Amino acid sequence: MKSKFTIISQFCVLPLMVAALSLTGLAVAQDAPATKGSSLSVKDKTFMRKAAKGGMMEVAMGNLAEQNAQSEDVKSFGKRMVTDHSKANDELKSIAERKGVTLPSKEPKVKWTSDKAYMDAMVKDHEKDLAEFQEAAKTASDPDVKKFAEDTAKVVQEHLDLAKETQGKLQ
Repeated sequence: MKSKFTIISQFCVLPLMVAALSLTGLAVAQDAPATKGSSLSVKDKTFMRKAAKGGMMEVAMGNLAEQNAQSEDVKSFGKRMVTDHSKANDELKSIAERKGVTLPSKEPKVKWTSDKAYMDAMVKDHEKDLAEFQEAAKTASDPDVKKFAEDTAKVVQEHLDLAKETQGKLQ
């Protein structure tokens, strides 16, 4: 009787172990895509969306500056904004795709008033952006977002310096 019980229990335990291991593998496989973006905090996602929106605005305004500015310095500044922010926008889109984050895609509507108004706005905007990028560089929980913020903060600092220099030439 004892040997029959041992044989029967072995036949029952073995299939149960196989089933449990199979289900564990299935659960892990199903979780893999979901955890792809799980390292992103709400704060990281908010920063990414805000950076994307701001980057698109910089490109749109830079295009207008290239076309409508009276000053060659302002035209050159606008061209630099288009080049640098387009590059940053593409990098951010790539990170967002890998992390499963949807970024805003609506092109902003901008209008041109004057070289001075544009440069005043660029100084103010880049001061604000620099603070936000530096904060994200320190506090982002995702390493890709953190590196993007660190790298881009350096470029934003260059933009701020150039904006102040260009603004000074207009006055």
